[in-house]
Amino acid sequence: CTLNCHVFQESLLSSSSGYSNYRGILNWCVVMLVLSNARLFLENIIKYGILVDPIQVVSLFLKDPYSWPAACLIIGREPLSVICYCRTGTISKTTGLILHILNLTSMLILSSATALTVTSMTPVGGVISLGVYTVLFLKLYSYQDTNRWCREIRQAKAKKMTRSFSCKSSNGSAAHTHVSYPGNLTHRDMYYFVFAPTLCYQLNFPRSPRIRKRFLMRRLLEMLFLMQLLVGLIQQWMVPTIQNSMKPFQEMDFSRMVERLLKLAVPNHLIWLIFFYWFFHSSLNFVAEMLQFGDREFYRDWWNSETVTYFWANWNIPVHKWCLRHFYKPMLRNGVNKFLAQTAVFLASAFFHEYLVSVPLKMFRLWAFMGMMAQVPLAWFVGRFLNGNYGNAAMWISLIIGQPIAVLMYVHDYYIIHHVNTT
Repeated sequence: CTLNCHVFQESLLSSSSGYSNYRGILNWCVVMLVLSNARLFLENIIKYGILVDPIQVVSLFLKDPYSWPAACLIIGREPLSVICYCRTGTISKTTGLILHILNLTSMLILSSATALTVTSMTPVGGVISLGVYTVLFLKLYSYQDTNRWCREIRQAKAKKMTRSFSCKSSNGSAAHTHVSYPGNLTHRDMYYFVFAPTLCYQLNFPRSPRIRKRFLMRRLLEMLFLMQLLVGLIQQWMVPTIQNSMKPFQEMDFSRMVERLLKLAVPNHLIWLIFFYWFFHSSLNFVAEMLQFGDREFYRDWWNSETVTYFWANWNIPVHKWCLRHFYKPMLRNGVNKFLAQTAVFLASAFFHEYLVSVPLKMFRLWAFMGMMAQVPLAWFVGRFLNGNYGNAAMWISLIIGQPIAVLMYVHDYYIIHHVNTT
């Protein structure tokens, strides 16, 4: 036996070997990525100097109060929706429905007007204001839809019951009560849902037993640090790269356009990843902890996506749940086939993406709309021809390359309209 040192076996890097522990190679990729980004960032500092100015953004919002989202107007929209669905004993179903439709329509008009006004001071303020209004629009739609379902169930199963009841919660917390319709129709319940980190309303949200102060402080420090880091990266890395990209686009120099695109892809993707963590983990967990909101599944493992559809279903859980609950499943119940329902969801998402960009920039170029609709054939192609790691690589390539293309398109058109044409 000691004379034999060979057995039948495959090389580790062969797919037939069954070997799967590539942690060292993954660490190598991370180190190489860090070193590559450090080199690019150092090159940026040597070329442009220190461009980070933390006072600039703060002074921009403090200088003009109209730069902030119109919080007062948003709060002012709530009483009408509360009237529509809280006063079930005094307002008929038809009247409430008409008032709610008028409320949502006026909200869209008002949000657009507010965004256009704020954009004259800063486009960032317009985007924030319009985003807040859009979130509120989706919340109110879910609020009326859920209460309509409860009303229909109540009328079908308990026609004799005229009042709701309350009892102790089953989650072990004596501070919260379990309510049934229409006992949930109160101003307190309405405003809790408005500020809760979810877009889907339900009568009884899962509640955490207490506020963890250490957890809350960690999320707050993350929010403050990452926000300043995002602003610094945009000022130092993104802005100079975008400014240097205008000339190749004007001259239609294809090779330099590709070079600018690839150079912009690195900081854009890094900023997007930091923003994801800042918003979906730090910010939403901070708000949830403050409100003792128990459901903290704001995202799933989208980074392991092997298909495009898996990515869109798992990177933004609040929006995905809203689309699934109030848009996709109702279409299936009405006899629409699955593919058309998925396409309709992407179409609605494309509309809101374009709406959030075009209105604050005061121009309609449909780049965001076309980018979202391009996900439909991309999802079909990846799901049909690419599997496993190849599908995951396709997802990452679409993220890393697709976003900077849209950014450059909008910046180029904005520059042409507001600078070249005016001169």
